[in-house]
Amino acid sequence: MGALDEGHYDVELENALKLCCNELGREEEPEIEGAVRTLLQGLGEDINREGIKKTPLRVARALRHGTRGYRLNVKEIVQGALFPEAGLDNCKIGHGGGAGGLVIVRDLDLFSYCESCLLPFQVKCQVGYVPSGQRVVGLSKLSRVADVFAKRLQDPQRLADEICSTLQHVIKPAGVAVILQCRHIHFPSLESMFFNSLEGWTKLLVSSGSGVFEDEDSIIWSEFLSLLKFRDFIADRSRERNSFVYWCPARASPISKISSSSGTVNHGMVSAVTSILKSLGEDPLRKELIDTPVRFVKWLMNFQNCNLDMKLNTFAPNESVPLKSDGDLKLDAEIHSEVNLSFWSQCEHHLLPFYGVVHIGYLCAKGVIPLRKALAQSIVHFYGFKLQVQERLTRQIAETVAPLVGGDIIVVAEASHTCMISRGIEKFGSSTTTVAVLGRFSSDPIARALFLESLPSTNNF
Repeated sequence: MGALDEGHYDVELENALKLCCNELGREEEPEIEGAVRTLLQGLGEDINREGIKKTPLRVARALRHGTRGYRLNVKEIVQGALFPEAGLDNCKIGHGGGAGGLVIVRDLDLFSYCESCLLPFQVKCQVGYVPSGQRVVGLSKLSRVADVFAKRLQDPQRLADEICSTLQHVIKPAGVAVILQCRHIHFPSLESMFFNSLEGWTKLLVSSGSGVFEDEDSIIWSEFLSLLKFRDFIADRSRERNSFVYWCPARASPISKISSSSGTVNHGMVSAVTSILKSLGEDPLRKELIDTPVRFVKWLMNFQNCNLDMKLNTFAPNESVPLKSDGDLKLDAEIHSEVNLSFWSQCEHHLLPFYGVVHIGYLCAKGVIPLRKALAQSIVHFYGFKLQVQERLTRQIAETVAPLVGGDIIVVAEASHTCMISRGIEKFGSSTTTVAVLGRFSSDPIARALFLESLPSTNNF
């Protein structure tokens, strides 16, 4: 199959996928949308307000895209891309080409939904195989196979095993090796954020091998790891095997703690998540999924729409005084800042997490007590733990902090959005920056420039 034929095949596959999704969507998306409305109402949201009104449809579409692997046939994808390729001449010593030569495709960016909590996790996939029978596979199909299994509710080790065993069965090589580098959102709670006990990300390395790769101590594995420059991989795997850590942080939390504002488990929300699993074609009674609806509701209840005490009374407010509006910046005020204030939030459009850092700058008159970092971080956390959009989050922080510092403030929020990778766009590594300015920062480009130039050159989220 030439390049033109393969491209035509890809177009046909994409069109078939769209048709399949559309047909399924007409039948089943109303059930998912109804379940999402139940979840929004359980959070105290007005399902008819702008920004929320179309959320059920957007969530349904995102879930359809993120679980499309259930509706694809891996064998059909691969068998159309197997090509004859001669190996080295038998009279020569060595191997390569269609027999015995290692082939590697590395750094495939994937995402999947965690079967334990329904939150998306990121995957960097490395695949290697040793051709046999003078037969090779189109390299793009290795990525397609990995993506088919990633687009299902998954666990990292099972994902690696399914990719490996399927390639072994369909391509029939001498062996297949798969390494996944996975990263899962830590599952923070409002309490942990206020007390600065956020633990960041859960990271996991998993591997799977078949054929000549079944023995992880074999020479072929060492060569594979050396070509990947993963020389520390075996040591890392050994450490992880000797220390039991839940891959999904949600599994470490007692199920009994999940409750609504009334103090009891919101069974309506749990039933809604169960119905979503059924609509996706999953069995909610599968042992790995039995507690998943409750765990997802626990995550979602962090963003309940209620008038929480921002705990501002636990911090002494600054006795700020208004700054002069007609003096030289350097004479009547100094720029103070609090940078890299972490936050987590939930996109109100897709019910998917976004996270990042906030930088706050303000003009502080000489002799005025600067804003306490603990207070600034508390405000950032408060507005993060709501169904949000980043632009509103930035503005709300600015409007809340401004009266505490005299009114002249600039707020910059930098965030990564999981909706950018899990609903069809799949732009890995992208981030969004939003800015809000009040007071003199809105009219003084020199003040803005001084603050922006002082920001860290690299973010830490």
